[in-house]
Amino acid sequence: MLDSTRFPRFGDKTNSSSFEEYLPRLLEERDRSGLTEMIGGIEALMITVEPGNSLEYVSELSLMTPYHYLVTLDSPKHFTHVLRIDMNSPDILLREVKDSTYSDIFRNLNDIYPIGERRHHSRYLGEILLATQRHEVVALQQSREFSFFQIGQLAELDLPINVSISRPSPYTQNIVGYMERNAEGIRVYQHGECIILASIQAAYERGKEMQESLSIKDLILPIDHLATRVYSQNREAALLEYLALSSYYYWGSYDIKDQNSSTNVTKNVRFEPESASPAKVFTANNSPYCVNHLDRLPSPTETFVRNYGPRLHHMALAVKDGQRNGMEHIDFVVAAIAAQGKGFLLDTIGSREAGLKQIFSAASEFSTLIIEYVQRFDNFQGFFTRENVALLTFAAGLADAPQQQTRAG
Repeated sequence: MLDSTRFPRFGDKTNSSSFEEYLPRLLEERDRSGLTEMIGGIEALMITVEPGNSLEYVSELSLMTPYHYLVTLDSPKHFTHVLRIDMNSPDILLREVKDSTYSDIFRNLNDIYPIGERRHHSRYLGEILLATQRHEVVALQQSREFSFFQIGQLAELDLPINVSISRPSPYTQNIVGYMERNAEGIRVYQHGECIILASIQAAYERGKEMQESLSIKDLILPIDHLATRVYSQNREAALLEYLALSSYYYWGSYDIKDQNSSTNVTKNVRFEPESASPAKVFTANNSPYCVNHLDRLPSPTETFVRNYGPRLHHMALAVKDGQRNGMEHIDFVVAAIAAQGKGFLLDTIGSREAGLKQIFSAASEFSTLIIEYVQRFDNFQGFFTRENVALLTFAAGLADAPQQQTRAG
């Protein structure tokens, strides 16, 4: 039986006594129930964009990531473009709404926030996890008071009917889905008619041709981690909820006092590399916005959540360790992409001596998501450095304000 409590704890963030009490109980019970064994890694990420925006976003992702266009699933309300690296890394299901007036629960989650409502459909929906016995997993989770959409509701929401999908979290507003496949089988989504759209294929090829011409194709690796921002009061609940729904464990939390925030990391219990099942990171303010007028502390994380709602903030991709043309690979990649007009929020931060370098791109105008690049040197054993996180959080805070300004390079 897998033991989810055997991992060392990292970080210096002080959690509540309630969290420290429930954490081992939750993980031990999850192991005993068989859920840890039955739930695997992340199979797919689901993202929705506005009508007409998938074309340029596919081209952007083709340039900035290792993803390839596989097929489009044509269903009544959406085109769902399936992007894949290989069967060892999660897919991206890029959903494009066909009718801008279409409304569902996910649009409603956008529309209650001042910046979120400007793009009704642009949001990250959540992850689909591998499950060896999907219906048993769902039954166990329902017995724990987690709610799932019924199959008729999935059809109404125009979602794959071979995936069991939870209702959006009250803490992160993300969903978690479960799908089942044989260990050697391919991922199949029962959703609409499979077609190849010439326009999407051409957009994909433009991005890949540019990636090839810039000599960065072999340097950008799969997703390293996914970072969600939540309200300060929901930090511990969001962590416990994701641990209950997944086979992840609590790696630890760091207090980033300079930015009045904490970074909280969960990882897969199977020691899979992050490329196979990305780490899940949750960032939250240390104090709620309603008392900031008393201490005048920075509040970049809570500002983002208040403007956009709790949601995924960025996807981080690993960059191959090494140098090209006398530059660290991450600097070579960023310089090449910036020369094509893509903005970055700061210069690369960190060093070989520190163990890693990182950078945030400007938010995509098509999905609102930021792409982070991270290069770890010489098998660096940590996950991040406090100094890097503080600088990244500060830079993102400036960009996430209602009037954002970014620069290229």
